[in-house]
Amino acid sequence: MDYVSALVPPIVMAVFFIGVVRVIVKTQGGAAKDKEDAAVDAAIARAEGARQGSPARDV
Repeated sequence: MDYVSALVPPIVMAVFFIGVVRVIVKTQGGAAKDKEDAAVDAAIARAEGARQGSPARDV
């Protein structure tokens, strides 16, 4: 019976993890996808612009 009690926590965690992954995959896309993608693209562009605009310092 010890093997059952040893296997239950990993099995429960695996089932929970699979459920979380399925929810994440199912919620990708949707109505706000274009808006979210535009916000991420804008943030990346700002970060790249700030990195390229600031002079590199030698330490």
